[in-house]
Amino acid sequence: MSLLLLLLAAPAEATEITLWHAWRGEERTVLEAVTADYQAAHPGDHIELVFVPYESLASKVEAAVPRGNGPDLFIFAHEKLSDWASNGVVLPVGPLAETDRLHLALAGPLRPDDPAGWRPLGKPVYQSDSPNLFIPEDHDAYGWPLATKCLALFYNRALVPTPPATTDDLLALAASLRDDPIHPTRWGFAWEATSAYQNAPWMHGFGGGVFDADAQVRIDRAENRAAFDFIQQLSALGPAETSGSLVTQLFNEGKVAMVPNGPWFLGEIEPKERGGPDFAVAPLPTVSSTGLKAAPYMTLEVLFLARASHGNNPGTPEQEALARDYAAYLQSTEVARRRAIEGRQIVPHVVIDDPVLTAFQTASESAVAMPTIPAMAQTWEPLARAFRRLVRGAATPEQAAAEAQTTWTIVSRPEAPTVDGRPYAAVLAAGLLAAAGWLIHKAYSLRVWRHWREYLWIAPGGLAVALLVIAPFLVGASVSLFEVAGSASDGTWRFIGFQHFLDILLDRDFPLSDPSTRALSFWYTLAVTIVWTVANVVLHVGIGVFLAMMLREPWVKLRGFFRAALILPWAIPNYITALAWKSMFHQQFGAINAVLALLGIPPVSWFASWSTAFAANVATNTWLGFPFMMVVTLGALQSIPREVEEAAEMDGASGWQRFRLVTLPMLKPALLPAVILGSVWTFNMFNVIYLVSGGEPDGSTDILVSQAYRWAFTRGHRYGYGAAYAVIIFGVMLVQSRVLNRLAGKKVV
Repeated sequence: MSLLLLLLAAPAEATEITLWHAWRGEERTVLEAVTADYQAAHPGDHIELVFVPYESLASKVEAAVPRGNGPDLFIFAHEKLSDWASNGVVLPVGPLAETDRLHLALAGPLRPDDPAGWRPLGKPVYQSDSPNLFIPEDHDAYGWPLATKCLALFYNRALVPTPPATTDDLLALAASLRDDPIHPTRWGFAWEATSAYQNAPWMHGFGGGVFDADAQVRIDRAENRAAFDFIQQLSALGPAETSGSLVTQLFNEGKVAMVPNGPWFLGEIEPKERGGPDFAVAPLPTVSSTGLKAAPYMTLEVLFLARASHGNNPGTPEQEALARDYAAYLQSTEVARRRAIEGRQIVPHVVIDDPVLTAFQTASESAVAMPTIPAMAQTWEPLARAFRRLVRGAATPEQAAAEAQTTWTIVSRPEAPTVDGRPYAAVLAAGLLAAAGWLIHKAYSLRVWRHWREYLWIAPGGLAVALLVIAPFLVGASVSLFEVAGSASDGTWRFIGFQHFLDILLDRDFPLSDPSTRALSFWYTLAVTIVWTVANVVLHVGIGVFLAMMLREPWVKLRGFFRAALILPWAIPNYITALAWKSMFHQQFGAINAVLALLGIPPVSWFASWSTAFAANVATNTWLGFPFMMVVTLGALQSIPREVEEAAEMDGASGWQRFRLVTLPMLKPALLPAVILGSVWTFNMFNVIYLVSGGEPDGSTDILVSQAYRWAFTRGHRYGYGAAYAVIIFGVMLVQSRVLNRLAGKKVV
């Protein structure tokens, strides 16, 4: 009886939920503070806040939630709602509340019959005869909106007392604030000129945009061409090769007077007391030729309820009840005011006396809700590619718009038809039977059972290779035979056979015959990859052997120091080195152009042409690769007797003859395996290509592995197509290793 009383008196088990978010700075601080207050009022409950970087949050959600390893709640922009709702990653949370409707009223139309109205929290319904129908307005919403975000104009009041009202004013002001037309050190306006997101306000302001009135992607039209012309004019007045970090730095240093950015920029501006600018915020100017506001994209910061978070089932009723109660708490007027005042968030139904937040609220009134339909995600890369060509003067506005439309058409082409998988299954079964028969034959001929104890020693290694190498390869090869719609982890898979391989090898996407897309062709990329590999390996071996021969000589002082110092480029992670070299190659602020200026040589736009961009990539990778060859050569030289070289010298051989006829042949047994290994590394050196040139110009310096990445993750998430690229890369590498092994005269890999 006493035990029963103790059990009845025991407190109930605490309910715990997890929230993933990417909020930083003041937003993160206020989220942690209000969550602590909630838990203090609910001592039996616990909310675990987990910070996940914004750039990886979406992919982590898509990978974890379908497998029951994700959070109960997560905060993200509404733009991926279509995929997440269709794939069941997020759950409906109930009818829209009045405060939610205020969010939506600012973010876009709610009429389900409006073909251009994307309801940020409503789930779209796709039908073959009408691709843009939406569930009626009274349908349950997918998530609780917390705040809105859009672009506005930040300006330095010391340089710009009054912000420009029109684009004509903006152009005139930007030109007048540039201190030197030839070598400027101060500019009136700067932004990420190659960003499709940051250029969207100008497209909308000129009456264009990505979608037409029928919700079809139509980039190549007069309104967008006019916007492209304006972007080209404005970019000519600003610094070259701008990035987000560079714009932030220039604004903080007072070298740029105006920048368009979102509320997140508030946490990146240096305070006035630490030398930061005296800034203010205003809506973007009106386009002079149309009278329309420059309308940025609007995104909602939404608190989503994940589909499954514990095991293979949704959270318990207690967890879901806690999640809903906590969501209502975050949306309450009191907490919303704290998020607005302390976290500097744009909460439309909260009115506070803050000129910065008021400016963002005014800007949001003319903003365009970010569409959630899948076609939107497929436009980012074609637009970014067009803007890169536009900004560096490689294309006219007309050409850039036409090329963006062409590239989008290729990237978004209809999915391959489903094929009958039974013949493939029959061939696979026959292959597996043949392989099993061959293994049995080999086991019998080698009398494997007599050496079972020896095989036990290598079993752990064999199991590791099978799980970490062979199994992932087989899965990737299998993915290449499917068309994946939606999330790779929880989407729809259709068997299409070898269609991806035929598309790649026959150049159906980017044919060599089309000059505008030739650089993205598989065969062009293969040629660039081969040239890239040969050039790097030759330089790695040449420089490495030369330095090793020098460091071998006794007359060289501080040989130990130089040996250690020259290994450092290899010891530092290659992505850090790549980013450092990327900054050195910057056209306006790079160290290399600064040295050229001292020599009287004009600055070089390193990523504007294939030759200079390729040279930048090779220089970076050479710096990374020569230490390995130097170390291998130094080790091999230790085994070469000096007497052999001295005898050749006494016979009258010159220094070059001694190296070519005596030293080099004795180095070959050690160098050839290193060359093969180095060629494999270089062939797949993704980091340098992606971080230094980024494939510029126009993808012409991409190699096969970076193209595979782009197909899988930036061109509509075509995982099957990217997997097919990877399988082809494996085949090329297999042939390459066989050829090099044959040249080496023995099997070394």
